[in-house]
Amino acid sequence: MEEFYCPVKLTTDIIGGKWKPLILFYLEGHTRRFSALQRLIPGLTKKMLTQHLRELEQDEIVHRKVYAEVPPRVEYSLTRHGESLKPILKLMSAWGNRHRARYGLAKPHSKHGELAATAIAVNDPSVLHAAGTESSLPLRRGNP
Repeated sequence: MEEFYCPVKLTTDIIGGKWKPLILFYLEGHTRRFSALQRLIPGLTKKMLTQHLRELEQDEIVHRKVYAEVPPRVEYSLTRHGESLKPILKLMSAWGNRHRARYGLAKPHSKHGELAATAIAVNDPSVLHAAGTESSLPLRRGNP
């Protein structure tokens, strides 16, 4: 039996899940060490971060650079192939910023959260417009 090809399934197989989009978001435009990613993503265990980074490296989305130092230093960054995901990440970020109140999330209080929210608008205002259509999905989490 022939398998149906769906490009959305392929994309979610590579970058989907609870943690991978966050890892990619925090690597966008940055080279980060493992410990920095752990600090940026509360709730992500060391085991899961290791597993996801390995999968992203295997899929050639993330580059892992090991320095010959004692103790060893390892840095992660997006590959050129991984950089091609920037438009998707920007749209996801813009959509999340636009619809945060619908799902019971307040505006970010941290400086980092504000910078992430405004960076999208400053870099590409059309992204906010593209992600700004109202959804007909039912409200969740007891929101208005």
